[in-house]
Amino acid sequence: MVEFTRTVLPNGLRVLVHEDHTTPLAAVNITYYVGSRDERDDKTGFAHLFEHLMFAGSKNVPDFDDPLQRAGGENNAYTTNDYTTFYEIVPAENLEVALWLESDRMLALSISKKSLDVQRKVVVEEFKETCLNEPYGDCWHHLSDMMYHVHPYRWPVIGLTPEHIEGATVDDVRSFYRNWYTPSNAVLSIAGNIRTADALLLAEKWFADIPAGPAILHNAPPEPPQTAHIRKEVRGNVPVPAVYLAFRTPARLDPDFYTVDLLSDILAQGHSSRLYRRLLKEKQAFSQIDAYITANIDPGLLVIEGRPATGVSIDDALAAIWEELELLKKEVIEERELKKIQHRFESTIVFSETSILNKAQNLGFYEILDRAELMNEEVETYLAITPEEMHRVANEIFRAENAATLVYLPAVES
Repeated sequence: MVEFTRTVLPNGLRVLVHEDHTTPLAAVNITYYVGSRDERDDKTGFAHLFEHLMFAGSKNVPDFDDPLQRAGGENNAYTTNDYTTFYEIVPAENLEVALWLESDRMLALSISKKSLDVQRKVVVEEFKETCLNEPYGDCWHHLSDMMYHVHPYRWPVIGLTPEHIEGATVDDVRSFYRNWYTPSNAVLSIAGNIRTADALLLAEKWFADIPAGPAILHNAPPEPPQTAHIRKEVRGNVPVPAVYLAFRTPARLDPDFYTVDLLSDILAQGHSSRLYRRLLKEKQAFSQIDAYITANIDPGLLVIEGRPATGVSIDDALAAIWEELELLKKEVIEERELKKIQHRFESTIVFSETSILNKAQNLGFYEILDRAELMNEEVETYLAITPEEMHRVANEIFRAENAATLVYLPAVES
């Protein structure tokens, strides 16, 4: 149980504070409710670009890292389809330094042609390195395009093409900043060896005078149901063939999301999981196999990816995966197997809550998702799932017409 207080400043900034006196540190996390889903289809990659631009300096802080390092702190950030997170970890007595830094770039980020040119070059190089020059690196460009046709999840977080970032103007990014990086579109969460009253005074000192910003609507169009299986083969610079089998899944707040999450664990969580044990160890059909969910706020994906073993054809490898999925659909899972996964999940959550950074980040995420109290309720939701629910959802999800298959093959030598 993570206890916290919630205070909403007049400008709309939600401030969540959790006291943890077992550590000498404090974690500061700001979650902005903006991700790649909030971009235009001709200007993709902007949310990720801003993750970088937010470190380019602000009115009173030309070098973000320097004062933080002198305060004994560290920082980082990440971007998702749905939100962007920035965080600092500092000695608790230097909490104000982190709050000052975050408030200055929320109020007065320095967006100049020079800073944009520098960060644009960094992001374009990252795009080329991770997507264009890395084997299988463009898999999310293909999967997103195959599984989404209306919703903005149809492009990956890094963007559709580097040309969108290369073409970004100073006016483009200033407009994006003014619209999304505002108190009313953010959650500030603070966790660590602090007193709640003191932390709130500092939050008010540094953030209360920042203008709220415009009212924002997140109105991404819903993706229509999929009605037919999609298959795509890509030949490229890959060392061995690979398969990706993706299924549409419910939204993050849908009650069935939790069941889908456990299904992915049944399939590929640890060496006793079904896909690892049966397809990799026993049948030796794969040299590598995994399954995971995207956990998007809107309906997302469950993805099974694997590298067929030498001598195993693509069709045989896919048939082996489908055979395991059909077993999940045919037979109700044993209580013992389900309880093992549920208890492993519970222990993972308990362990993660020993980290003040995890607690600060989770408070921010759940507050953006719905309400921060949900983070204290979800373990019971997972533990209450029954074998019958697993069986029902497996039959709803693991259908060919709800899926897409992406196959990578090595380029044909001339």
